[in-house]
Amino acid sequence: MINGNVSHWWTSIGLPTPKPPLDGDLDVDVAIVGGGYTGMWTAYYLKQARPDWRIAILEARFCGFGASGRNGGWLTNSVTGGLKQYVRTHGRDSAQRFQLAMNDTIDEVMRVAAAEGIDADIVKGGSLEVAYTPAQVRRLQAMLKAERTWRGTDWEVLSAAESRARIDVDGTLAGAWQPHAARIHPAKLAAGLARAVADLGVEIYESTSVLEIRPREAITARGTVRAQAIVRATEGFTAGIKGLHREWLPMNSSMIATEPLSGAQWDRIRWHGRELLGDLAHVYMYAQRTADDRIAFGGRGVPYRWNSQTDDDGQTQPVTARTLGDLLMRFFPPLRGITIEHLWSGTLGVPRDWASTVDFDPVTGIGHAGGYVGTGVTATNLAGRTLRDLILGEHSELVELPWVGHTVRQWEPEPLRWIATRVIYGAYGTADRIEYRGKQRTSALATVADIVSGRVHQH
Repeated sequence: MINGNVSHWWTSIGLPTPKPPLDGDLDVDVAIVGGGYTGMWTAYYLKQARPDWRIAILEARFCGFGASGRNGGWLTNSVTGGLKQYVRTHGRDSAQRFQLAMNDTIDEVMRVAAAEGIDADIVKGGSLEVAYTPAQVRRLQAMLKAERTWRGTDWEVLSAAESRARIDVDGTLAGAWQPHAARIHPAKLAAGLARAVADLGVEIYESTSVLEIRPREAITARGTVRAQAIVRATEGFTAGIKGLHREWLPMNSSMIATEPLSGAQWDRIRWHGRELLGDLAHVYMYAQRTADDRIAFGGRGVPYRWNSQTDDDGQTQPVTARTLGDLLMRFFPPLRGITIEHLWSGTLGVPRDWASTVDFDPVTGIGHAGGYVGTGVTATNLAGRTLRDLILGEHSELVELPWVGHTVRQWEPEPLRWIATRVIYGAYGTADRIEYRGKQRTSALATVADIVSGRVHQH
């Protein structure tokens, strides 16, 4: 089994040759810190709008090295933290526009991929959520009741038999499917975007770590980049920038990839579509059937490392492979004995209130986007188009969406956040085990963990 090597996605297509680093001071119109989806989408749309502008991306490793090249490949319409929070702050109409914008963004990513010749194995097969404990069924019912009040969510309620006819997850009691989701190959999309922005004339400097962001300056060990606009697109790696250590919590999510399955094996689990697969557990999982017929299966391993540390090239604890492998076998007993070929981790940025943000301050010239908590494959594209409009000063519908200008308090200092994260995810795991043994309602442990973690508004 390969452990790390960034991700199975990059391993499958080959790690890219890094572009040359910054060599001295630089003056540009826009400097983008971070070469993930957020940074590349922002560069793509800005350069199209202003072909004469000089735009530079500053990336610590290579474009797509972080979460953009390691995620579960879920291009889906989920709004981070849920819509309910925005009703309280901006009103129902604003929240509704946000949902519809996320729906449209799925098609926008597919449009650009087609236009730019990016073959990212995209298939819009929707997503299936399964419930396999009584408590999960109750949460599924509550979720569907809330979702039906919004246009554009379009969930279809499934009986146990109907759900298992789509994907035969052992023990399924109920399910729900919605059409606004597509499977992608994350690294193929990242590599394609890097090529597309370079073809437009965007300058990409890799192996260039930004140490500090100041008004109209990005400070690196290789020189200072001056620009009228600086975009921070560092997501889970934000804690490494001076003054931003407690801005977002770098949360680790881990994945395994199986060997390719045979036609007979797919027949046994009935996964003939290209639906994304998730569940209603507190420590939830996410999976896809890949273009080369593997199951890519993800969930939480060790969710947080002391003092906001990040992993080493995707390498993670071997116990995580066993944990995810055991869950995969619980889902699909007919696959017992298959080989797990790859294990890796990625880091995502978690705000204190679990709500993502896009912002730009024309006074300092500093903008940022992130805190996607798992919805970034879609949200990054919407963020890139929104940052374009904010930087250009355009009063578009995008800049009126309720995540624009959202602010949240910082995370607690160590050791509080390390202790809290361990306790919170320990409580979620215990709650799942209690519920799996037959508890009819959501465990009180999970409810308390939601309150402490800041996730309470999602349920």
